[in-house]
Amino acid sequence: MTPPQSDAVGRPHPTASHDLPIDSDIEVADARPPSRPRPVHLRWSYLGVVALGGAVGTAAREALSLVIPAGVFPLGIFVINVTGAFALGVVLETLLHLGGDEGVRRTLRLLIGTGFMGGYTTYSTLAVGVAQTFVGGHAWVGILYGVLTVIVGAAASFAGIAVGGEIQRWRALPGRKSR
Repeated sequence: MTPPQSDAVGRPHPTASHDLPIDSDIEVADARPPSRPRPVHLRWSYLGVVALGGAVGTAAREALSLVIPAGVFPLGIFVINVTGAFALGVVLETLLHLGGDEGVRRTLRLLIGTGFMGGYTTYSTLAVGVAQTFVGGHAWVGILYGVLTVIVGAAASFAGIAVGGEIQRWRALPGRKSR
């Protein structure tokens, strides 16, 4: 008789003959726990969606910043950050009312919310703009710009959330055909 097979620690190997069922048609339970799906942030398909949205958002930001002239007060970046905060509020609230963060809703959140809005808004340029106004001798403009961007951006975000909620209430009205 052959001794039972074992692993390096001395535990019996799961394919040792004493672990096999008598009837070969019976399934043997796998000793390993079931594998869990990879986290979203490690899936190439989702990384690609975020990258695509980010590229388009960055292009949109650049286009808008070329249209709005820069002066002592960086109006273009202010408008970009405030409209981005508003749009992000609308998008996330709308997706929230449509259901859980899975499937198409997750893809849309990553494409628009994380990708596009992440590329479109630019709070790092806000910091540079504030610093440039200080260096240029316009400290009060820098303070006003920084404070206004944060306050108006937060208000725009809350307004976007409210609009997203209203869109869903409007869609739920009786007699309204849902798609």
